[in-house]
Amino acid sequence: MRRSSRRITSITPVNQQVDKSPNEQTSGPELPSYVQLEPVGQCNLKCTMCPIQFRTDGRPGTPPAFMDFDTFVRLIDGFPGLRDLHLQGLGEPMMHPRFFDMVSLAASRGIRVTTNTNLTLLGPRRAERLVTCGLDCLHASVDGATEETYNSIRIGGKLSRVLGNLRAFVQVRARLGSATPRLHLVMVLMRRNLHELSAMVRLAADMDAEQLFVQHLCHDFSEPGLPSAYNSMREFVDAETLAHESPALVSWAFAEARGEAASLGVGLRLPRVVPREHPPGTPGR
Repeated sequence: MRRSSRRITSITPVNQQVDKSPNEQTSGPELPSYVQLEPVGQCNLKCTMCPIQFRTDGRPGTPPAFMDFDTFVRLIDGFPGLRDLHLQGLGEPMMHPRFFDMVSLAASRGIRVTTNTNLTLLGPRRAERLVTCGLDCLHASVDGATEETYNSIRIGGKLSRVLGNLRAFVQVRARLGSATPRLHLVMVLMRRNLHELSAMVRLAADMDAEQLFVQHLCHDFSEPGLPSAYNSMREFVDAETLAHESPALVSWAFAEARGEAASLGVGLRLPRVVPREHPPGTPGR
C-alpha cells in the first residue's frame, strides 16, 4: 500500500489538551492518512546524542507527561482516514502503562501501527503481549553489536539484556506462528560503531529481522543560545559524526555491509556516505 504524502507528525503528550478533535474542525487542510504520536515524553535511558534529558515542556516541577488514553482515543477518532500510525517521539513508548491498549485500539480499526523502542522494557511476558496486540512492525534501536560499544552510547542500557528481550520476542512470535510484528533493527551510525556495521547486519539476520535501517546522527546542536547543559551532547556529536570521517573508510564499510546483507538475505538501508550539511537555523537539522 502506497503511503500518502499527507502526514502530521509528533503530537506530544504536553500538547494534548485540545478543545476539538480534528474531524470536528469546520475548515482546514485535508486530514492526513499517516500520523506520528509521541505517547510518552520520558525515557529510561540517557543516550549520548538525545536531548530528551533537557526537555522542559512538562508541567512546572514535573517531567514531561504521558499522553492520557482518552486523549489518544480522541485523536484516533479525529482522523477518519487514518491508515498508518507510528508511536514514537523522543520518549520510550513502552513506558506508557497503556501502550498495548493504544496499539490494540488502533489495530482494531484497521490502522497499521508501528513503533520504535529501545527494547529494555520488553521482557518475556510483555513479548507475548507485543505479538498479540496487533502491532504491524517493531523498530528496535540497537546502536552497537558489542557490549562495550552499545553501552557507551545508550547510557543505562545493557546490550545483553536488549538481545535477551529481542530473542524472547522472536521466540514468542515463532511459537504463536505469527508473521507480525515484522522486525526492523535501527542503528544510529557514528565513528565509534562504524566498524560494527557488518556485525549489525549479521545480528539482524540472526534475529530474523527484515532489514537494518542505518541513519546518521541527525542534529549537531550548534544553534547559538542553547543552554550550557547541551555542551556535552554537542561535543559528543561533533566528535562522532561521520562528517569528519574519511569518505573512503565509510564507503568501504558500506560496501562490506552490503555484501554481508546480500549473502544473508537481509534488507539494508544505508544513508549517504557523507552526512548532508544544513545551514545554521535549519529546523530539525
